[in-house]
Amino acid sequence: MTVRVKRLNERAVLPVYGSACAAGADLCACIDATLAIGAGQTVFVPTGVAVELPPGTVGLVYARSGMACKRDLAPANKVGVIDCDYRGEILVALHNHGSETRTIEPGERIAQLVVAPVYTVRFEEAESLSDSARGAGGFGSTGRV
Repeated sequence: MTVRVKRLNERAVLPVYGSACAAGADLCACIDATLAIGAGQTVFVPTGVAVELPPGTVGLVYARSGMACKRDLAPANKVGVIDCDYRGEILVALHNHGSETRTIEPGERIAQLVVAPVYTVRFEEAESLSDSARGAGGFGSTGRV
C-alpha cells in the first residue's frame, strides 16, 4: 500500500519505520526551536506533513513507548484518529503527565503513525441482543487482572 505524503515545511521529516517489523512509522516534530511542555500541559506539536490515506483506512497516532514511559509525554487523546478524507497537517497533542517540564527538540520523534483498515458499519436498532458468555459484565468481569 502506498500513502502519499505532502511536506508542508521544508524541515519536515517524512514518516519512517524504525525497523523492518515496526507497526508504526515515526512522526517527528517540525518546530523551529526547543519546545518546553510544562507539567500537566498539552501542546499541539506540528509534524509539517499531511497524508492522503487510501479509502477504507485510518491513521492512528500512538505514543512512542520510550517517550511515554521515560519522559511522561504521550498524546493527550491517547490515540489520535486521522480519517482518510483529512488532508491537513498532522498535529500531535502531546501531554506532559509528569511533574517536571519536559522538552522536545526540532526533528525529534514524538509519536508513531499506524495505518489500519477501518469498517464503516450500518448501525441498526434492536429490541434485544444475542446472549454471550460474558453478557453485560463490565470492567474486570472476565476474571483477568
